[in-house]
Order: sequence, then structure tokens, then C-alpha cells
Amino acid sequence: MTAAVQAEGLTKYYGDRRGLEDLTLEIRPGEIFGYLGPNGAGKTTTIRLLLDVIRPTRGSVRVLGEDPRTAAVRSRVGYLPGELALEGRDQALDYLRFLGRVRGGVPGSRIEALAERFDADLSVPMRKLSKGNKQKVGLIQAFMHEPELVILDEPTSGLDPLVQQEFLALVREVRTAGRTVLMSSHVLAEVESVSDRVGIVRRGRLVAVENVAALREKAVRRMELHFDAPVPRSAFEGLPGVRDLRVEGASVRCTIDGRPDALVKAAARFTVVHLVSAEPDLEEIFLTYYSEEERHHDRQESA
Repeated sequence: MTAAVQAEGLTKYYGDRRGLEDLTLEIRPGEIFGYLGPNGAGKTTTIRLLLDVIRPTRGSVRVLGEDPRTAAVRSRVGYLPGELALEGRDQALDYLRFLGRVRGGVPGSRIEALAERFDADLSVPMRKLSKGNKQKVGLIQAFMHEPELVILDEPTSGLDPLVQQEFLALVREVRTAGRTVLMSSHVLAEVESVSDRVGIVRRGRLVAVENVAALREKAVRRMELHFDAPVPRSAFEGLPGVRDLRVEGASVRCTIDGRPDALVKAAARFTVVHLVSAEPDLEEIFLTYYSEEERHHDRQESA
């Protein structure tokens, strides 16, 4: 199947400043791809290149199998920018109806259904919309024409928790329908909850692309075991992946890199009365990648 996004060596410089360098990435049809990084890492530059808002310094990109400069591609893509400018005296509903006509005709019922899901009041003039309501209108226009690819830049900014959950439910529905979502964010929890894969970008470079399940397997987790009697420290020392070991009487605390199989087998020699495993999240994984990249960058700087 044709990739939803195919980038090869995609690079963008703003004068001497690097916005993005040598991005090679394939996003598959029907997947949710999380694009992670702090502000200034290169996420928005990537999105603008995909949408042909800016042109690359070098490299190439294809969106839905086409050159993004092709006008026909744009009607197949939904886009929510990180900074959404909605001004004017027109009601939000009139604005959305206008966009619907431009995109080839979007049923009014579709707009109304999305507005109901997001609890959006579309009777308010756009210039009077709060930040949260502007974001709701932005989400409605991104999804309403049922595009094959939806590109979202910081999609939950300004939304209350209930609307965030409704948004994530909609993203899952889009995937079920076989369409693709690229979601750029620095809010790791929301990306973790829906993404199939994530890319981590730092200082304009893609430093990792991983399945979310594989990332969790690699992640550090904290474990705590309690036994019915004191246990010897020697039973848990030197186990693969076990570090920061603390043995105090009948309790064992440690951190685990990767799978806890060796620790579980060692604990099975004794009577376990209680076990607590703190499930890792992408925050820790993300920081691990960033600290590794920081060390790599520092070594290059000092070389």
C-alpha cells in the first residue's frame, strides 16, 4: 500500500539555523503516528513541509503518494495548526459551512454531530471565541470532511479533560476506518494512549521511531516485592536488568530495565505476599532518549 507520508532526507534550514535535517520517515496507512518533542525541536517545521507551506532546503516528501504541491492532495488532508487564528464577526457555524463548500461539500449534519461531541457553541462570532472553543472549531474543520490523512499540531491545547477524551475517541475511530493520523505533541500521555508508533525529534533530528508496545518493553519500571519472611540480598544481586536494588528484611525494591522475568523467577523461590509494579510511561522513555542524545551531542561538541 502507498505510504500516507514518505520523507527522504527532508531538510530545512532558516539561514544558518537548522529547522529539520535529514528526516527519513514512512507513516503507514491506517496508523496513528505520534510525533514527540519539545517546542523548537522541529515538529512544526516537519508539518509545514508536509503541507507545502514551506519548501525544503533539500530532500523529498510525498503525501498520500503525491507531491504535496499538488492541489488535489489538499482536499484529502485535514489539518489543525498549533496556533489557530480565527477572527471576524462571522459565526463559527458560518465559517465551517464555508469551509465545507470549499472542500467539495460537507453535510451540515456532520458539522453538527462533531459540534455536539465537542460541546462547541457554533453560534458565537469567531472573534469572541475562547481559546478552548477556538480549538474545538479547529478540530471540527480538521475532521469534518473525513480526510484520508489528519495532521494535528498540539491538538488538545486549551481543551478540558472531558473534551480531550472525546477527541481521543474520535482519533481511534478514524484509525478503525482505515485513515491515518499524524499527531504532533509534547503531551506524552495522550500520544501514548492512542498511538501505534511514535517518532522522537530533538534539535531538528529524528532520534528514534518505535512501536509504543516496544518502547514500554524497553522502559525502566519500578518494582516492589514483599515476602512473608526476610529474604537474603544475595538472591537478587546480579540479576539481568535489575538495578538500584534495596533489600530490607522482607521487602525488595528495585528498578528493572526491560522485562522483569529474571526478578520474578528469583522471587518465586520465596513466598510473595504483595507485589507492586509501577508501569512505565512515555515520559520516562522520552527523557531517556533525550538524555542519551544530549550525551551524544556533548561528545560531538567536545571532539
